[in-house]
Amino acid sequence: MPDVPYAGDPPAPTAYDLDLAALATYRPPRDEPADFDLFWKHALAYGRTGSAASARLAAVDNGLSTVVTHDLTIAGYGGEPVKAWLTLPAASTGPLPCLVQFVGYGGGRGLPVEHLLWASAGYVHVVVDARGQGGETPDAACGDAAPPVVRGLRDPESYYYRRAFVDAACAVEAVRRLSMVDTDRIAVAGVSQGGGVALAAAALAGPVAAVLCDLPFLCHWSRAVRISDRGPYAEVARWCASHRQPVDEVFATLAYFDGMSFAARCAAPALFSVALMDRVCPPSTVYAAYHHYAGPKQMVVWEFNDHEGGGPHQLRRQLDFLRPLLC
Repeated sequence: MPDVPYAGDPPAPTAYDLDLAALATYRPPRDEPADFDLFWKHALAYGRTGSAASARLAAVDNGLSTVVTHDLTIAGYGGEPVKAWLTLPAASTGPLPCLVQFVGYGGGRGLPVEHLLWASAGYVHVVVDARGQGGETPDAACGDAAPPVVRGLRDPESYYYRRAFVDAACAVEAVRRLSMVDTDRIAVAGVSQGGGVALAAAALAGPVAAVLCDLPFLCHWSRAVRISDRGPYAEVARWCASHRQPVDEVFATLAYFDGMSFAARCAAPALFSVALMDRVCPPSTVYAAYHHYAGPKQMVVWEFNDHEGGGPHQLRRQLDFLRPLLC
């Protein structure tokens, strides 16, 4: 008699994307607009309306004795304020290596007690809000109440991620000017949306020392929107079904915001991770960005995981990866 599954059984493995052998060589062409670099040059010029030197730090009581937290406000897109937490070891002396972390879709910077690992390892850790999502930074440039991933989708000049990517670049530039940060030892990091934003920040904000890119969202849009059945890519598909706008126009906008193109402009050592059962950020889209990444790179594969990826196991690998680069 066959075993009867009980309620706690995980779902049976389902291969819905390319197999690992195909992923190892999957490098689709970049459908990149001819004016990609000019577009971002202009976006950054406008975004830097606010001076990076205007970053403000205010000490907060985190209830802890081994790390110190500051409420950091930086001037993001168009000078609009963007919130972040900055946490560092309480007994630190001299400039320290820094990790600038970008958050997942729908999230925010949370509470200081959620972000203790990197400061405990001796880093300045900066967790940046995503405007108009789950944190304390509004998306003042747009009154559209639509989900962020489809906000302004008709035009690259008004698309949500134009503002979000400029915010990320401004955050890295502002952190470089902080006295407690060693400007030559700054890494960028993120999971899902945060991973895609980290790629953009590394490409737009000038040289960084390392990139940690886990299960990145915002990559290989033309495939992701067609095969992902959960999460923000599916929101784009639903938007297309509702608006019936010619899909060429949608993907013409998204081409300015593709992680493959930003990856091709990155030179810092990078540690990627992918989960082969991830239905939010399909493995092929992660590998697409990975194979276009121009700098030294490594990939960690979590074969039986969905969008949770490697979790704390991946964090442990990241500590080992950054130590020889930043410490």
